[in-house]
Amino acid sequence: MAREPGEGGRLVFELVDDAAGAAAPGTRSGPGDLPLPDDDAGGDGAGPGDDDAGGPWPGYGSSNGRLRVLVPVAAVLAVVLGTGLAVDGARDGARIERMRDVSGGVADVSGPLAETWRWEGLVGSRTAIDEGRGNEVAVLGDVLVFESDGELVALRPATGEEAWTLPLGEDPDCGPFGAAGWARTTTPSLVCLDGSGADRAATTVGPDGVVSARRALPAADTDRFGLPRPGPDGTVLRARRAGPGSAVDLGDARCTDTGECSGTVVDGQGLVLRAEDAVTGAERWSTVVPFRPTRADQCNNWLGSSWDGGGNTVDLAQMIDPRVFGARIGADLVQLYGCGIETAVTPDGVPLGAEIEPGTGGVSSLVSGGYTEFTFEGMVRTVLYDGDGAVVGEIEGHAMEPGVTDGAGPGVLLAMDPAGSRLRAYETDGTPRWDATTGAGGQLFLAQVAGTMLVMTGAGDVRGLDAATGETRWVWDGADDADGRYLEDLFVSRTFTDGESVLLLTESGSGGAGLVALDAASGEVVWEQHGDAAVTGGIYQGFDRSLVAVDGHLLEVTPSGVRGLG
Repeated sequence: MAREPGEGGRLVFELVDDAAGAAAPGTRSGPGDLPLPDDDAGGDGAGPGDDDAGGPWPGYGSSNGRLRVLVPVAAVLAVVLGTGLAVDGARDGARIERMRDVSGGVADVSGPLAETWRWEGLVGSRTAIDEGRGNEVAVLGDVLVFESDGELVALRPATGEEAWTLPLGEDPDCGPFGAAGWARTTTPSLVCLDGSGADRAATTVGPDGVVSARRALPAADTDRFGLPRPGPDGTVLRARRAGPGSAVDLGDARCTDTGECSGTVVDGQGLVLRAEDAVTGAERWSTVVPFRPTRADQCNNWLGSSWDGGGNTVDLAQMIDPRVFGARIGADLVQLYGCGIETAVTPDGVPLGAEIEPGTGGVSSLVSGGYTEFTFEGMVRTVLYDGDGAVVGEIEGHAMEPGVTDGAGPGVLLAMDPAGSRLRAYETDGTPRWDATTGAGGQLFLAQVAGTMLVMTGAGDVRGLDAATGETRWVWDGADDADGRYLEDLFVSRTFTDGESVLLLTESGSGGAGLVALDAASGEVVWEQHGDAAVTGGIYQGFDRSLVAVDGHLLEVTPSGVRGLG
């Protein structure tokens, strides 16, 4: 056996004719010509080791051109193949472990899904559900956590077992939670408020269910800083309007009792947002958001949202409310909204989006780190921030982050030029990577996996682009899928990956839903399920039903329960 030159180290096995070089009696050729026992006691040249004697090594010592040293060759093959399998296994193990830490990562999506377990019960607080905030969950360490009928419940994603449960006190308010499938839900800890009046207190909850000591929330602090809310990074947030009431100037702003508004609110009160440590009460940071002149439709109290969650009463006599404000509090960003103060604040207290006219843009956090600020009125552009909230670049067009990645390589953004004919790739600091003609425009950046960017185009197909050059590798047209079905106006609402295949949760114009797994490198359909066949009971992305990946496992969350899929 030798390695053939010029063939990348390929192993070559020589066929040897024993008649040309038979071993002497009493010896058998083996690795290094080691002597072996003589089984031919009768001296007739035949023994258990010879071919016609049916010995343990068929072909050994034969003169018909078969391998003379089959046993050593088999041993070498076993080592070579075993090493290859071990390497492949190690690579698969490393990939699976990486997927557990990737947002949207699943250990394996190579085969159709079926229900593996089911947990039944209320998912989310009744208050949140009544306010239309369904499916609010958090990924805390390697468990899925949510409120359920006065308890905090943590489920193990592999089995559906309850890892731990915690009773909640009177009028509980825990967070930060996010709507499963619609918001990022991973958080290092949760903050829970409970009790009423002078008995209101705060605690923190860690991934293992350990609760900190209750800290009282003094009424004097509420009077001074505003009502408390659970915040990100183990904080309690407080907010209040700041400045004299005389600063309010409605200008020509008017709204009818049907919600039709015109004019501009010229002036009003700003907002002070304060973060205090949930355990100690010490102030971590405080920031002032100034009031900006705002269109009347941004000061309409028709939505009835307020900081304390109690602003669901609409005053039909006065539709303009320059003081009302609310927030969406996530683990990576606090979104403030209200008359004149639409902005975002990082968990470290850095305000973003102060230059955006209210109602014409917004701020988003990036899974890869940092933030984007975008505008969609006038010239569409995206400002890029690092994780500390400092501006690092600007991109013409609306920057898109991939719905899921395999966790390999730096973060990449895509943006269409204003004409919609060219697609550009950038680093997260705005450094250009490539500029390519797509021919069909880019609608959604679905995934970046195995060196391929999956983009859903304006034509309704999915294209695999080389991540390094933008060159089209393959096209999958879901309008005529592998089963020969016609899927009208196909839309991809969610994506997941195991690092090799990308799982698409699809919806069609006729209301049908399905699951399609594509090989990221080739675009080939690995498998697909449609309608009720997708998973028993059907599966789709909606406000009351959604998918979320937890520790490499795919879960479906509904207001009435959770089930594992695998």
